Amino acid sequence: MTATIEQPSTSTAVTDYDAVVIGAGFAGLYALHKFRDRMGMSVRVFEAADGVGGTWYWNRYPGARCDIESVHYSYSFDDQLQQEWVWSERFAAQPEILRYLEHVADRFDLRRDIQFDTRVDSMVWDDADSMWRVGTEAGETVTAKYVISGAGNLSVPKTPEFDGVDSFRGKVFLTGNWREENVDFSGKRVAVIGTGSSGIQAISEVAKTAGQLTVFQRTPNYATPIGNGPADADEVAAVKADYSAVRDASRNHFLGVPYSQVQPSALAVSAEERRATFDARWNAGGFRLFIDSFQDILFDKQANDTIACYIRERIHERVSDPAVAELLAPKDYPYGTKRPPLETDYYEAFNRDNVSLVDIKKAPIEAITETGVRTADAEYEFDVIILATGFDAMTGPLLKLGIVGRGGLKLSDKWAYGPRTYLGLTVNGFPNLFIVTGPQSPSVLYNMPLAIEDHVDFIGDAIAYLRDGDLDIIEPTLEAEDAWVEGALEISSQTLLPGTDSWYMGANVPGKPRICMLYLGGAPAYRAICDDVVANGYDGFVLTPATVPAI
Repeated sequence: MTATIEQPSTSTAVTDYDAVVIGAGFAGLYALHKFRDRMGMSVRVFEAADGVGGTWYWNRYPGARCDIESVHYSYSFDDQLQQEWVWSERFAAQPEILRYLEHVADRFDLRRDIQFDTRVDSMVWDDADSMWRVGTEAGETVTAKYVISGAGNLSVPKTPEFDGVDSFRGKVFLTGNWREENVDFSGKRVAVIGTGSSGIQAISEVAKTAGQLTVFQRTPNYATPIGNGPADADEVAAVKADYSAVRDASRNHFLGVPYSQVQPSALAVSAEERRATFDARWNAGGFRLFIDSFQDILFDKQANDTIACYIRERIHERVSDPAVAELLAPKDYPYGTKRPPLETDYYEAFNRDNVSLVDIKKAPIEAITETGVRTADAEYEFDVIILATGFDAMTGPLLKLGIVGRGGLKLSDKWAYGPRTYLGLTVNGFPNLFIVTGPQSPSVLYNMPLAIEDHVDFIGDAIAYLRDGDLDIIEPTLEAEDAWVEGALEISSQTLLPGTDSWYMGANVPGKPRICMLYLGGAPAYRAICDDVVANGYDGFVLTPATVPAI
């Protein structure tokens, strides 16, 4: 099969830019380099912040750190860049990742085509002129043939579900939009609301200096050791000596890292062998326990029970008070069906005299007051409140852009019952719009820099194909989109994820459609599908010639 070639457009309108890119994080920076420097396109990047970095610009909370090893959580597109940059830690912290992205921006002279302090609030497809009209909050409008969203999956903080935040007389911080650096918590009464990944990282750090830290937890998490430390010079040298092979191995792994010790089934080995595997992966740190132990833990509840029980045991070993340990040990959902947080001394924080835990599943928060937090059975006074309440993930960043496609169709209406994409990259009814690591792609279950490069390269190849064929518009068919959505949901139904309320399912935001947001077939299978689409002449897409051909 090949793409459908439709009747040509008769438009002769000229756009301000060949492409507009949203965001200047990992995706936006590489997209700008790819399209401008390697393809000779005119490109404008719009970035809401006053600097590059994306996620790593906004998330400056204490303890913010990557959960993929630094040597893998980095660009692969330029070998000299890979060789010259030296990471100081095995798992880089936010300041170092931001410095890396700033280095990339400077090294490739990217800033001159990035418009900072500019938030896009409308993207409207002009049917008559076959172009996108992109509007900003400041009232500026530019036109482009293509729009590429690099807005990210975790860039819109979730609105707190309780009232009164503005009434609090102390300081309020939001982990997903943290503006201040080096905040001093010494002697302060601090609340942290939320125990997801950002909450866990912040709690571990704030506990060291706060006068009193109170953690408000609704749902405990299966947090496991990150195993961070200074970068090992010999290990880094070995990676750099054969970076190409390391990257190939990473791209052929489910998570986008070159792990290779996973075993078929937790149920096919003895209890002693299983325990030894879990211990080895626990001690190795990172995502090895999650993704490099047994293949069936996300598919078989009985297999998952073995690892969930193991983690609960390890939590009890680390927390002195059995009652607190019981509250911190998840019991109501399988391991891995929420993104597994990684931690350093998180559980030990609850052994400190200055740290206490409040169960808000038992006594929910009713409001933030002028002086602190009121739950169903108590009031607490604080000097500082940290909201680690998560994100409107996957779809939230896109729906904030005010995207309107063919015939005035709003993306918010198109996705009223959940996201619908083709390959997690494109949407029927929204021509020449590309979404980097969008819903129904492997996205957050794949090493993000590599996932971003894969998508940007796919987009660049598609645009080059259009150019070479004197084509103007690319848009997925409704049939291809329906088949992709159905296939993604069918794969997810074979896993344990749909049974858990998580942001993977959109279940963390009240009123949001509950549907699996991810393609769970794994990155290697996904990349093979994308390769087949290209090899078959962009199967599943409709392509439109640029101008009426001469007769």
